[in-house]
Amino acid sequence: MNMRIFNAINGRLSLRQPQRESLRRLAQALDSAPAMQEHTRDLDAVLAALKAEFPTLEAFERGFPSLCFALATGVGKTRLMGAFIGYLHLAHGFKHFFVLAPNLTIYNKLIDDFTPNTRKYVFTGIAEFAAYPPEIITGDNYEQRAGNLSMLSPVTVNIFNISKINSEVRGGKSPRIKRLSEYLGDSYFNYLAELPDLVLLMDESHRYRASAGVRAINELKPLFGLELTATPFTESSRGPVPFKNVIMDYPLARAIEDGFVKEPAVVTQRDFDPKRHTPEEIEKIKLEDGIRLHEATKLELLTHARRVGARQVKPFVLAIARDTTHAAQLRSLIESDAFFEGRYKDKVIQVDSSKTGKEEEQMVERLLAVESAEEPTEIVIHVNMLKEGWDVTNLYTIVPLRAANARTLIEQSIGRGLRLPFGRRTGVPAVDRLNIVAHDRFQEIIDEANRGDSPIRLKQVVLDAPSESEPTISVQVGSNAEAALGLSEAKVTGGDGQQYAMETESLKTPAFSTDRERQAARAVMEVIGELERRSDAVPNSAALTKPDVQQTITEQVRARLTPQQGELLPDEGLDLDAVVVKTTETVARGMIDIPRIAVVPTGEVTVGFRPFKLDLSGLSPQPADRELMIHHLQSNDRHTLASEAGITERRLEDYVVFGLLDYDDIDYEAHAELLYDLAGQMVRHLLGYLSEDEARAVLDRDRRLIAEAIHVQMMEHFWEKAAGYEVQVSRGFTQLKPCNYTATGNQPVRHYRETLADKSGIKKLLFNGFSKCLYAYQKFDSDSERRFAVILERDAEKWFRPAKGQFQIWYKLGAEQPEYVPDFVAEASEVIYQIETKAREALKDADVQAKTDAARKWCGHATDYAGQHGGKPWRYLLIPHDEINEARTLADFERFAVGGSL
Repeated sequence: MNMRIFNAINGRLSLRQPQRESLRRLAQALDSAPAMQEHTRDLDAVLAALKAEFPTLEAFERGFPSLCFALATGVGKTRLMGAFIGYLHLAHGFKHFFVLAPNLTIYNKLIDDFTPNTRKYVFTGIAEFAAYPPEIITGDNYEQRAGNLSMLSPVTVNIFNISKINSEVRGGKSPRIKRLSEYLGDSYFNYLAELPDLVLLMDESHRYRASAGVRAINELKPLFGLELTATPFTESSRGPVPFKNVIMDYPLARAIEDGFVKEPAVVTQRDFDPKRHTPEEIEKIKLEDGIRLHEATKLELLTHARRVGARQVKPFVLAIARDTTHAAQLRSLIESDAFFEGRYKDKVIQVDSSKTGKEEEQMVERLLAVESAEEPTEIVIHVNMLKEGWDVTNLYTIVPLRAANARTLIEQSIGRGLRLPFGRRTGVPAVDRLNIVAHDRFQEIIDEANRGDSPIRLKQVVLDAPSESEPTISVQVGSNAEAALGLSEAKVTGGDGQQYAMETESLKTPAFSTDRERQAARAVMEVIGELERRSDAVPNSAALTKPDVQQTITEQVRARLTPQQGELLPDEGLDLDAVVVKTTETVARGMIDIPRIAVVPTGEVTVGFRPFKLDLSGLSPQPADRELMIHHLQSNDRHTLASEAGITERRLEDYVVFGLLDYDDIDYEAHAELLYDLAGQMVRHLLGYLSEDEARAVLDRDRRLIAEAIHVQMMEHFWEKAAGYEVQVSRGFTQLKPCNYTATGNQPVRHYRETLADKSGIKKLLFNGFSKCLYAYQKFDSDSERRFAVILERDAEKWFRPAKGQFQIWYKLGAEQPEYVPDFVAEASEVIYQIETKAREALKDADVQAKTDAARKWCGHATDYAGQHGGKPWRYLLIPHDEINEARTLADFERFAVGGSL
């Protein structure tokens, strides 16, 4: 294997682990059977050499070597094709590739993805293809393009639609590709067949593996074939027939477990009894609940996008109809005024074979644009027309309304909805979940998903039956300072996408009411944002009120407001000095100074891992002839243990070392001695109770789990050495970030002093009525947090619940480094508190301790900085939830200060 090129392709294309492993296996296959690259070879000898490397390989099933890579939907098979082509060209000099698509949709998608400057271009980052990208020849233009190929393109990729070829060979005819071309003087087929290095790539190969078209294409006699599919079997009257040429199997269960796709969940209504309802009633209830779930998801997506500054994702619902007549009935229902008052009248499309001509074109156009936030479609009704190639990321709710067994519902329903809109899971359950609404099949689907051979594990979501409509809203709340200046108001987005403002009782009359004043005030806020970065000149918010700082602000604002032509402000009556004074005073009064702190090493920095003895207690994997299924009793999650790579290593220790090299923080050159020491410890442990053959089988099957167990222990012995460390404060204060919440729209905003009868629903509510909070609205995760807010309103000078990114405190948890967001920050007369309220039983948890240590250090550095500039010291309070009651004062909680009290 050419490791330099392998690593370059892996890094430039940012391959995911299963893609990287697939590329590794292709490289390994070429190394172990060099005759694959020759037209004259002993096919049986090539097969024998590859079978020694890949135990799952039984036969090529073709007249040339053909290897199948079975990767779950959503992992990225098209990008993997780009990686294959890039590696084969750069490492072995291949120049000619023939890509087969199963249908017109995937055919067009492949052409788009192989075309430079498109959103999902598969060769982005490969420098050798930057100036002269691969030449793309298609089934539509090969007769014209083939005779005029670019001499500069290093690679030629032919993309053909097998369904079109299948239609051409009916009745024993020859496909058009075999007919004489006036441009070539021969058929394009013969031209390709005579190429010395043609490689065949088959996308979704299970769809056409034994078709007449493929049999015709096989006559091209390529050097070898590469098949990609999510379902490595063909259907027959006797059931599924597995492929015999699979060398890489990454099933859907693994993709879900590893977080590459959404988590499927089956949804029902609490205490739902199908026997009490007619089939028509069940259908309507499922549709209505699907819409309820859809609206809640829509708002969760909007809130998340606002919170992280990402693009807005518009989700949609997929309703699966029995037939075209049923689909038309569903559309009629959804478009009627009886269905949510007709709100979805223009937001539904019907996708089935009943459409022809212009109607079909419009249907397909809307379907292909359904990911666009500007496209209105929110409900798609289909009858078995959505197959492979329709790759959307914004399908979040599926409502199956046709008769099918549970396994069919699972396998056929979820495939189109598993892709993640943000490329990775976000940690927000509603954003990372695909919902299947199945009230009448709930238990049946759970039982099917819990079968040992099920391809997935399903979560469960139970909805309360709606006594009335419960719309969800997304609320964005700016700081009170901005509201007081007339620059912001609480923005509410309803399920219909409309925005409106929430009235804030305490801030009825803003300081600035004219457009020109607000324009000037916004410019002041922008300049303050830039001055934050100059901690030497503006060390804290109080410095904003100094005359020299205000003079600087005034000059910069005046320059911003003066047009390029140099004219004066259009309204000579604007008192800019007064606007600057009012704005800076309001900002300083309406914030708590939160510095931006970073601890950075100085001088030469070295890192490594200390030698140590592995703790192997409890780690005793056993050999097994069959695949093992693990069922976690608490969560009902399961995963399988199967061979990870199928590559026979010379030394047993190599299995462990190569598994550890998949971790980005391990450098082989620097850590080789330690890696083989740890691998040796693992091997000796296994040989203590297994034979060498049994130990090899365990290492081959469980290398990923073993490497993971060792890597976790390595991180406990990680060290970093620097000449010194220094605390850098890049900002003495930071403007308050807007808070984004989702809440139940038909619930009134509650006063923070109100005691709730049902405390379990507190997360759905918004609270106001504050006088010392720096935001007009706040949301609480528990009633103990609400009660603590009551104490802060009474005893603190000002307080708020910080949004993500306000502090930028990072803590170490294993190999991860997440951001810590405390529950509260509060300023008292002599100290500023960073506060975490936590269930008592969770105080000793590893993540709580890691957060506490990071927050304590941050408060220490913030205290040092504040001491240099006349500010207040910081304290971190970790308060057990059962200690919170309104009889206590804020000062009483000083005993929970971490690292000492005042």
